[in-house]
Amino acid sequence: MGTTGKRLLPAGLGFNPLRFVGVKLFLVIFAGFLLCVVSLGLFSLDQSETIIRRKVADSNMATAQQAAARIDQLLQSYEQQTMQLISNQDFINALNMAFAPSATDYDRYVAQRDIVNLFNAQRLSDERVAGLYIVSADDSVPVIASTTLNRTPDRAAMWDLPFVQQVLDLGGRVMWVPTMMNGLTQEYERPTIAVTRAVSVFTGTPAYLAVEIFADVLETLLLGVSTGEGSVTRLVAPLESGYRVVYSTEPEEVGTDYTYEIPEAGSSATLEIDGESMLAVAGELSLNGWLLVSNVPVAELVKDVASIRNVTVLVTVVSILIAAGIGFLVMWMVGRPLRRLRRLMNEGEKGNLTVRSSIRQRDEIGQVSESFNRMMEQITELVRQTNRIADEVLDTAAELAEASRKTAASAKEIAVATEEIAKGATNLATESERGTEMTAHIGGQVQAVIRENEEMGQAAAIVEDSGRRGAEYMAELLTKTARTEEMTRSMTARVEKLKESTGSIRQILEVLNNITKQTNILSLNATIEAARAGAAGKGFAVVADEIRKLADQSRQSIGVVGEIVENIQREIDETVGVMAEANPLFQEQIASVREATEIFADVRVRMNDFVQRLEQATAAVGRLEEAQHALNLAMTNVSAVAEESSATSEEVASLSHEQQNVSDELVRLSSRLEAASRGLRESLSKFTIN
Repeated sequence: MGTTGKRLLPAGLGFNPLRFVGVKLFLVIFAGFLLCVVSLGLFSLDQSETIIRRKVADSNMATAQQAAARIDQLLQSYEQQTMQLISNQDFINALNMAFAPSATDYDRYVAQRDIVNLFNAQRLSDERVAGLYIVSADDSVPVIASTTLNRTPDRAAMWDLPFVQQVLDLGGRVMWVPTMMNGLTQEYERPTIAVTRAVSVFTGTPAYLAVEIFADVLETLLLGVSTGEGSVTRLVAPLESGYRVVYSTEPEEVGTDYTYEIPEAGSSATLEIDGESMLAVAGELSLNGWLLVSNVPVAELVKDVASIRNVTVLVTVVSILIAAGIGFLVMWMVGRPLRRLRRLMNEGEKGNLTVRSSIRQRDEIGQVSESFNRMMEQITELVRQTNRIADEVLDTAAELAEASRKTAASAKEIAVATEEIAKGATNLATESERGTEMTAHIGGQVQAVIRENEEMGQAAAIVEDSGRRGAEYMAELLTKTARTEEMTRSMTARVEKLKESTGSIRQILEVLNNITKQTNILSLNATIEAARAGAAGKGFAVVADEIRKLADQSRQSIGVVGEIVENIQREIDETVGVMAEANPLFQEQIASVREATEIFADVRVRMNDFVQRLEQATAAVGRLEEAQHALNLAMTNVSAVAEESSATSEEVASLSHEQQNVSDELVRLSSRLEAASRGLRESLSKFTIN
């Protein structure tokens, strides 16, 4: 039983492994896992890099704004020094005297000395101050200054500086002068910046006050701005033609033009600087509109992503191994029993009814296996019964054919006898002298006809009984064939129920998919709340991110399982197709049985008609015998008897011809029955039951 010793492939399947459902399931699961893990890894890398950039940008932006605020405080202190000077009444009086046209040279000298003393007090109290200056358009008044150079600067040179007119136009408001590499006097070896105000209102002539500060006062503040390894921080001042570097953590850039793009104040941007991607942030000074710009290489920010990439590669390799194991497990649990059932069905389709399934599982595949075994047992029993009935029908057909041939021979003999009787009746008038001899001869012939009629009656009874038995056998065969067809439909219904079960699985998968979507939304909300919580919510943000990743993995896995269920449903449809291919054999068998039943019914009708004809012939023979007795009693009435005998002979001849026709038709029907029986036998010979 079974075909465990053979490995037969279905027709047209060949040796292509991709045609096997188990291999398909393995490839689908393997590819699904691989795609899920690789996609999730790439997505995680991209998200990690994006989050790092955003977090660093926010942090750097906060750092830049804090540094800009500190620089604002520093520069505001120097603005306040200029404000203290112009608010000092002694300074104002001395300034008026120094530039008064009516003042004597001594008064001017005293006034200039007082101003210089005030300047010295300011300069000596802050070593970062390079000098304080009063510069006027009056060439008769020298520059009033207190500097670390200990000499009076050239008035004309300081009045011709490019920012002077702009300072005078501001009318006493503060103006900051960006970095000058050698100071206002062009005599310093260190770069300086300056805060200036117009004091023309006090001098009566165009003049300005300048407090010059060494630019390296900004060094400590800028060095404290750390936005990442390899970062460069610059304080730049906007000019009409671009930007000027006021100070930089790179000393060689101080006082040079800044030619790179700058993000908007209070924002960040990723820029290409000298062929390198840089994250730039900008903070604006509220006093003078200068910008604190910090650039950090993006590569330094995301270098930690390499560790995430290594973890992703490791997880991908582990997932590939897991996917391979799961794929082989599914291929063994689903593909292997399906292939075995398919091979068994192909054997059954070829007519081998001895195959049986040895699958013993507690699932739908096991139920299909048990149904297949029950179906093959029923079909085997049906074929056995059909073979037995076909043998009986074939024997009955042979007996019927033999009886029909005998009946045809008897009909021919009866025809010959009636012809002879007719001839005798015709010649009776002219051969009355031979009446006695002919009467004896007719008597013998009549006895022979009677015996033949008796034999024909017995044969007709045998044929009628055989036809009745054949009809009963055909009815029983039709009933069992119908039961087999009903069992096939029941098995098809079970497979359809299995399809409904797979549909229920798909609905459950849709519910699970909705749950993963809700989980993903919850994790997103949790991430948002964690971000709002700041540093306190970082741990919760990591947990929420892991939940979201698990939800994405669940959604991908549910999609893969949905595809597996669809493949199983498609294999079930193929199983139904194979079962449907077996139905034509049953339909052909039912048609053959019905045709044989109709033949038996026709035989019974013909035999009933034949019996009636035979009874009529017997009655005619009886009348012929009575005529023969009358001929012996009354030879004198030869003419009347001859006419009656002639009429009777004609009637007998007619009946004999009809009987012969019936016999010929019976022979033809017997031949058809025998041919149908042989065809049924040949159809059943395709099945192997032993």
